[in-house]
Order: sequence, then structure tokens, then C-alpha cells
Amino acid sequence: MLSLEEEHLLRQKLFDLRQEHRDLDTAIEVLRMTPDYDQFMLSRMKKRKLLLKDMIQKLSSQLIPDMNA
Repeated sequence: MLSLEEEHLLRQKLFDLRQEHRDLDTAIEVLRMTPDYDQFMLSRMKKRKLLLKDMIQKLSSQLIPDMNA
């Protein structure tokens, strides 16, 4: 079971990751609208976005109480 401080830190980290994920989503859309955009940059941004999604899911699962407890 998480302490209140640990839970608070996890929730803050989760908030930060979600914000970065949204920001990347916006940046990807802006980049796609740019003529002759950099495919390599787009690929890196998409990979980062997927990594963030995985991190968000992992942290979210840590905040769900264990049903077997």
C-alpha cells in the first residue's frame, strides 16, 4: 500500500506525463501541417509519445488498489 506522500508523488508524475503526452500530440499535428516536415523528427516524437503512454499506464496501475488485499 502506498503512503500518502508516495501517492501524491505518483499522481504528480502522472499529471506531468499526461501533460507532456498532450503537448507532444499538439506538436505532432503542427509538424504534420508544415510543408516538407522532418520525417525523422516526426518518428522520434511518435516514439516518445508511445513511451509516455506506456509510462502513464504503468503509473496508473500502481494507483489502483490491489483487489486481493
